[in-house]
Amino acid sequence: MRRGSGRRLSSQIFVSQVSILLAVVLVGFALFAIQERRQVDRQYMDEDLQIAQTVADTPSVKTCIAFPSLDCDGTLQDIAHRLQLDTGSDYVVIVDKSGIRHTHPDVGLRGKPIDEPLVTRPNVRIDHGAVGTSVNGRVPLYGPLGDQVGEVSVGRRVASVTAIFVGQLPVYAAWFGAALGVGALASYALAHRLKRRTFGLELDEIAKLLQEREAVLHGIREGMIAFDRAGRVTMVNDEARRLLGLPMFGGIGGHLEDVVPAGRLQDLLSGEIEGKDQVVLTDEYCLTVNRMPVRLAGKPHGAVVTLRDRTELSGLLRELDSVTSLTDALRAQQHEFSNRMHTVAGLLELGESDEALQYLTDLSGAESAFAESVRSRIAPTVLVGLILAKAAVAGERGVDLELAEDTWLGDTPDKVQALTTVLGNLIDNAFDAVSGPGVDPGKPGRVLVSIVEDDDGVTVRVADNGPGIPAGAAEHVFTDGFTTKPATGSMRRGLGLALVHRLVQRLGGSIAATEGPGAVFTVRLPKAAGDRDADPLLSAGGGTRSR
Repeated sequence: MRRGSGRRLSSQIFVSQVSILLAVVLVGFALFAIQERRQVDRQYMDEDLQIAQTVADTPSVKTCIAFPSLDCDGTLQDIAHRLQLDTGSDYVVIVDKSGIRHTHPDVGLRGKPIDEPLVTRPNVRIDHGAVGTSVNGRVPLYGPLGDQVGEVSVGRRVASVTAIFVGQLPVYAAWFGAALGVGALASYALAHRLKRRTFGLELDEIAKLLQEREAVLHGIREGMIAFDRAGRVTMVNDEARRLLGLPMFGGIGGHLEDVVPAGRLQDLLSGEIEGKDQVVLTDEYCLTVNRMPVRLAGKPHGAVVTLRDRTELSGLLRELDSVTSLTDALRAQQHEFSNRMHTVAGLLELGESDEALQYLTDLSGAESAFAESVRSRIAPTVLVGLILAKAAVAGERGVDLELAEDTWLGDTPDKVQALTTVLGNLIDNAFDAVSGPGVDPGKPGRVLVSIVEDDDGVTVRVADNGPGIPAGAAEHVFTDGFTTKPATGSMRRGLGLALVHRLVQRLGGSIAATEGPGAVFTVRLPKAAGDRDADPLLSAGGGTRSR
């Protein structure tokens, strides 16, 4: 795949993240600087307030302001000057109760009144006074007798505070720079990891792959489902939604058990049942399921399941098998007819015309008797034709097909298609059981068919004297794909009994099988069963060999 132009994906991610980090750090540093400047101003206001309170608590200051003398102004100015030097303040102003300044850094302002009233309680502020803008702390000054005799104001210029604050900024900037460096390293590591996770693909390549994936997934005629390592559904294409009956926008992100009901289909999708081209039946479709684990760089990354719709193909194969069964019946009848004609021709060549006539009379009587016996017990002509056709096949295969004495079925057209489907499949299974591989050739095969109608429904029973169903297999014999015989040709085994089982269940009936030698299948269909419920996957009289 051709590499796209422009910077690589990892470089774009790294540059983008570093740019975001730089913007965040700069904004954060600006906000921090603003807040820190406020804290510095407050810190020096509180410090100036404490200095002013110290001055106001000095006994000599109290005495000089309460009881002025000629030496007081010099004493007060010395005290103020010393405190300015010791604390780094820009001014210490002592004012009497008349507002007259007794100390000030500016000689011209000493003895001059202030422009505002005296404070009555401690106060801090940004002052725009004679020395310029400053952070200021002011406290009332009380004399020896306890009455307020003035105030003390201490401050330092904002420019001085700013210079101190600016001197601290490099330290803070270093911390933010270190944070930016750590973030840049983390961004580089993340970009490198994302590059590995995307297998070195660039943005345009990823976008192209996504477009191709969507086109392929939703354009193919096979259903596809993808699962991650935790068993969550990560992808479902349109065909899979149709085959599984999933909502158009549902299922993604959910677990398999939340999407597909419990059963053989769920076991195949989850991998509990393994194997290639596994066949499973749903309410509407016959599906072929294949599950392939996905491994990337030697590590498991989930699985992909493909679903193929075999419904139409299975129906056609069953129809073909039905035609093949009919052809076998006609071939058997033609073969038997040829043998009889040869016998009659031989008798006539020998001049035994009476013997030939008697032979033909006996044959006609035997066939007519069996046909009449079937017609007298079974009213629907479709079932009569099916049994007579199966009798011809049985004769060709050396199997005795018998009708039980208790057989009786009235003219019930609402059950004909379902009964024909069920009976045809069960009789073909019985023929395979008594004439297939592993059967004793010296033991004649025998199949007994019973169809009994009562007030509640119809019971169909097909018994044979073959090897039967192995112990423990009766509960699995109706499962999709279960068989005890190898596949022949394109016809997939293991579906006939499963389809019959599903048809019977849809009609509200029941089906059971016995284990051990000589299998017996019993089907019970209630009165409410009708032709409209017949399964389209099954064809009437079709020979679906499933056991």
